[in-house]
Amino acid sequence: MVFEVPEGYKWVLVPLVVNILVTQWMGFMVGGARRRYNVPYPTMYASEKEGHKDAKAFNCVQRAHQNTLEFLPSFMVGLLLGGLQYPLVAAVLGGVYTLARIQYFRGYSGGVANNRFSGGGVLIFPAYFGLLICTICLTLHQFFPDVV
Repeated sequence: MVFEVPEGYKWVLVPLVVNILVTQWMGFMVGGARRRYNVPYPTMYASEKEGHKDAKAFNCVQRAHQNTLEFLPSFMVGLLLGGLQYPLVAAVLGGVYTLARIQYFRGYSGGVANNRFSGGGVLIFPAYFGLLICTICLTLHQFFPDVV
């Protein structure tokens, strides 16, 4: 079986690889926050109720990474599949999503949860839903090739 990818699909791979590296960087940042705020493994979140003085600061770093991981599978599927029909659109949306994820992490990990959408972090959503639309159009095209 031979599978050909469309012209320009190579650009879809760029945000894919960069996103993997960004996610790893976030993981290292969480590891550093664990040491800085004294939150040992396997504790997922520090407890404010138990009096951990740096709970909010650590939890913001952890939550920023966790949210990224929660979206990672659907982002990657949307990028790779949507890119089969619309490679350049998907590559641009994937790049915007990845840059927005960096801003989201930087804003959130500062210890103020509401800062996660400042500095471009809010662009996660249009980029993510744009990839979803690309993937839906690809799917519809499989059933109705003359319409989509």
